[in-house]
Amino acid sequence: MVHIGKKLKELRISENLTQQQIAEILSISRVNYTRYETNASRPDYETLIAIADFYKISLDEIFNREI
Repeated sequence: MVHIGKKLKELRISENLTQQQIAEILSISRVNYTRYETNASRPDYETLIAIADFYKISLDEIFNREI
């Protein structure tokens, strides 16, 4: 199972954003976003794409995948 919470936190901190700010950007609740960072739940595909688009990275990078 892939845990992406650590990567999401690293990305958010690298942009000096709070969980509230990124949640608002993604149009989700802060509680839901916190669950993603703590691996308590997984973002859906639409949210993953929105995250990748916001940070201008690929989904592979979110999942720490190298090919």
